[in-house]
Amino acid sequence: MKQFIVLYYAPVSAMEQMADLTPEQMQANMAPWMAWMGRCGENLVDAGAPLGGGLNVAADGAAAPSGKNVTGYSILQAESMAEAQALLAEHPHFGFGPGCEVEIHEAMPIGP
Repeated sequence: MKQFIVLYYAPVSAMEQMADLTPEQMQANMAPWMAWMGRCGENLVDAGAPLGGGLNVAADGAAAPSGKNVTGYSILQAESMAEAQALLAEHPHFGFGPGCEVEIHEAMPIGP
């Protein structure tokens, strides 16, 4: 099976809304994610984690805040990109708010 990296993007405004949630609201927001993880079954290699505070690092070592709003990742395994894409049908991130996006990238094997 091939592995696919799923990247989640969200505008800053969506992330700010998440910061203000009560523990009960956070648990309610996680329920659709838990259901999605269950539907993926063994195809979900790593549920991932939220990401924040990204830096764009230049070759000379200079760094500046990333403007790409990458907010999380997951790792899936599937036979093809189409199968990985199908696993993202009705993904809860799409309901997070306007401007929320998901990308899939195939992890390419290194070496012979």
